[in-house]
Amino acid sequence: MRFNLPFRKARPDTVNHAGAAAFTLSPALELYAAVATTALADQFYETADTRLTRLRELVARCEPRFVAQLAVYARERMHLRSVPLVLAVELTRRHCGDSLVSRLVARIVQRPDEITELLAFYTQANQRTGRKTLNRLSKQVQKGLAQSFNRFDGYQLAKYDRAGAVRLRDALFLVHPAAKNAEQQALFNHLVAGTLPTPYTWETELSALGQVTYATPAERTAAFRQKWTELIGSGKLGYMALLRNLRNILEADVSAETMVEVCAALADRFAVARSKQLPFRFLAAYREVKALHGGHVSAVLAALEDAISHSAANLRGFGPDTRVVIACDVSGSMQQPVSPRSKVLLYDVGLVLGMLLQSRCQHVVAGMFGNTWKRLSLPRGPVLRNVDEFYRREGEVGYSTNGYLVIEDLKRRREVVDKVLVFTDCQLWNSAPFGTSIAKEWADYRRTVAPQARLYLFDLAGHGTAPLDVRAEDGVALIAGWSDKVFDVLAALENGGSALTEIESIDF
Repeated sequence: MRFNLPFRKARPDTVNHAGAAAFTLSPALELYAAVATTALADQFYETADTRLTRLRELVARCEPRFVAQLAVYARERMHLRSVPLVLAVELTRRHCGDSLVSRLVARIVQRPDEITELLAFYTQANQRTGRKTLNRLSKQVQKGLAQSFNRFDGYQLAKYDRAGAVRLRDALFLVHPAAKNAEQQALFNHLVAGTLPTPYTWETELSALGQVTYATPAERTAAFRQKWTELIGSGKLGYMALLRNLRNILEADVSAETMVEVCAALADRFAVARSKQLPFRFLAAYREVKALHGGHVSAVLAALEDAISHSAANLRGFGPDTRVVIACDVSGSMQQPVSPRSKVLLYDVGLVLGMLLQSRCQHVVAGMFGNTWKRLSLPRGPVLRNVDEFYRREGEVGYSTNGYLVIEDLKRRREVVDKVLVFTDCQLWNSAPFGTSIAKEWADYRRTVAPQARLYLFDLAGHGTAPLDVRAEDGVALIAGWSDKVFDVLAALENGGSALTEIESIDF
């Protein structure tokens, strides 16, 4: 990748959602950004239906193999569930003649409920309802789902056999998987008959406890305390379930010995690696626990800091001589939840990713921008505590999107840096009465102060435009997503690849 070519003035060719001049992305880059940042839920500038329509249009404009690789990347590296299924169904509508779709379906369907979710979206995508569409199910989808069925055991099928437009029983009749042996055939027969045994899960155990009538609140608390103690001691409470139920466990007032087990499980580096949690999940848990006042709260907060530090253990940062600026967008459009049921905002995701990267860099300036740009000097160690400090102070800079101020400040100081990393929804505009922009300021900065500098836009919303021309020769690249895997893309860019290198390296 060459970043030191002569400056070439590029002209914006569109406007963003804020009405500011912007640059369009290539179809492949736009699809990657849209996929990496979607929960298929309404966002500040875009409804879920609008995003889904755009995904479908972009699939039609991209090479089928790239779409398949992106679906695998989203499922296996970014741990997304719904959007890879959307890509697979859309590919079914656009591509035929080989086994690409069946291999894709077999690879991305990793839980039994993803079989029924894929079939439900298949009916929606084909604009029909129920059996009429499913009776004409694509042979390639059928073949891929049959392979998926053969991977699941009785516990998995029972756990994910949920009510919905399509049940697992319906899917079995549609797909007709050939049982591997007599034991699996018996399992399929139980699924058809509805006689699969109820699985032992924390959900079923607590649900059963919740149906009991208790004489006093104290009796109820004691029953839940005993159940949480049993679940934690059994080792059958998964990492995500533990993370999401920390408040419930603390409020049940379990014993000190049990809380020692909880903290050890949270901070276990191998458990963190296996759990594949998105970084912002640790922040959500941290905030839930921080609101409590029990004696074990400080220990749990420390365990969560250890956990997120383990999640960043293999993150490739920059060496001690690399001068880095991390700028976090705290504008109004970033105050948007990542999904309808989440308390985590896009703004939070940007802060978590920014502080994770800061924890891996030696020479770093971090700050936030809105109406103004403010640098904040924070210690490198505590990622979650630093995020909360940013959150506490975000009102100090206002809620506009004046990202150009980050670069203008560097230019004014004549400060030479190597990397500028901006965590944003890319919908930047200038609220000041004069006509500068981040594109103009960046071009001037590279020409007059730091010709070798590189600017990385971390797109957290995937709206399809960028505030600068994303060109290697201009020192600009775009990376998208909410996962720590964005830093693998950063490493690929640093090693001469493109934002799509990680995707195109998928063996498929």
